[in-house]
Amino acid sequence: MGRIYLSPPDIRQQDHAALDSVLTSNWVAPVGPDLIEFEDAVAKVCGRSHAVALNSGTAALHLALQILGVGSGDAVICPSFTFAASANPICYCRADPIFVDSEQRTWNMDPALLERALCENPNIKAVIVVHLYGQCAEMDAIIRLCRKHGVAVIEDAAEALGASYKGKPAGSFGDLSFVSFNGNKIITTSGGGMLLTDKKSWSEEALYLATQAREPFSHYEHKAVGFNYRMSNVLAGLGKSQLQDLPRRIVAKRAHFETYRGALASFNQIEMMPIFENGESNYWLSCMLTDSAAKRDQVLEALAAADIEARPLWKPLHLQPVFADCKVYGGALCADWFDRGLCLPSGSSLCDDERARVIDIVGSCF
Repeated sequence: MGRIYLSPPDIRQQDHAALDSVLTSNWVAPVGPDLIEFEDAVAKVCGRSHAVALNSGTAALHLALQILGVGSGDAVICPSFTFAASANPICYCRADPIFVDSEQRTWNMDPALLERALCENPNIKAVIVVHLYGQCAEMDAIIRLCRKHGVAVIEDAAEALGASYKGKPAGSFGDLSFVSFNGNKIITTSGGGMLLTDKKSWSEEALYLATQAREPFSHYEHKAVGFNYRMSNVLAGLGKSQLQDLPRRIVAKRAHFETYRGALASFNQIEMMPIFENGESNYWLSCMLTDSAAKRDQVLEALAAADIEARPLWKPLHLQPVFADCKVYGGALCADWFDRGLCLPSGSSLCDDERARVIDIVGSCF
């Protein structure tokens, strides 16, 4: 029996054909027709007017902060319960992260704690909202609070392409938003991301900064410091092919979650991640809580011994050594989930027999 991975790339025959077509066309330079078509297609899925394809979601977040003028002396609010890439670009801009705990219904940013943070910190320049594990945050309340305080919203939909909140797609809510196409995401371009907005001037500024801030001269002229952040046409060709398969992948991942939930329902010590009634998840990863840190570790060890990859939930950023001096609102809830929770194999290519192996191993620990 082969190793079962957490969320491996799902590469199909049509993806090979798409890449072969790009290579045959010789559009292997950073720009080309596939890049433009991929941007248009993702913008449509996310309900946006403009999109800029980049080499990572992190680059997209960095550019969003740059466009909003975030700098030294500013603070940016970010969830604590997320990957470090949701906060690192704040530090690139020499601003200060302020972390906010989650709420029970979605595992995403708690609007009540967000309101406290906004009221008590007059130097907030932006709020980064993360849709964790493929499920949207409570966007109505969060947007309302940010508008009340005159603070921009950056929507981190890196894990949530194809999800929705009250019928609107993930990526359509923030002043700026972005998605990720990293190798473990629901679709992949190997590495990559995309910045999304409805404001044309912002998309133009993002493209300018992402291409070394080159001025429109025949020689190389620069009036600003830019970045080498553009996605290549080759990777965009892969992305176009993968995006066409997004609906099937969501169906497959939902089936994994529902099968895990049903098969493990008899164990009182197991609680699956809640699914919020006001939205549709893309079920990027199937997550569960155990009744103790010791039991979580036992499950992880049993899965590892069976050559099955699983991981703890995100370690809260306020507990990361690099952010130890940052202000945090709440923190106990996501710290508890980190102690007791794990992510189960959830790839869209995971077969029924492999999923059954995972269930047997998890069940044997209880």
